[in-house]
Amino acid sequence: MARILIVEARFYGHLNDMLIAGAKAAVEAEGHEVEVLTVPGALEVPGAIALAAESGGYGAFVAIGVVIRVETYNFEIVAGESARAIMALTMDGIAIGNGILTTENEAQALERADPAQKDKGGEAAKAALKLLELAQRFDR
Repeated sequence: MARILIVEARFYGHLNDMLIAGAKAAVEAEGHEVEVLTVPGALEVPGAIALAAESGGYGAFVAIGVVIRVETYNFEIVAGESARAIMALTMDGIAIGNGILTTENEAQALERADPAQKDKGGEAAKAALKLLELAQRFDR
């Protein structure tokens, strides 16, 4: 059994609640402990994961959040930089499932967040658990 940390960017609370529900269900179905840590936005998620990873108290991480396109260039920066930073941490050997949604509108986000529909929170948790399994296999 491992401790899994969900790090959520709490910007769209109603969508995050669904993503977290799916992620928790996937983690608990595999018999692992789960905790949730909240940060202000998607750009803070990778930093929080890096800090938590240094503690050595968690086996894997699930990044949760929603970035919806707006009229400004901010969408591209937040979506791209959060994904880039998460991938950099993953390449450093940290088991992370990326469940930060990047959508054109709220309807797309709702469909992806809902555990009864696309369950992207659950998918991200399953990805994190698979990476944890691989890390254990390769003694990391």
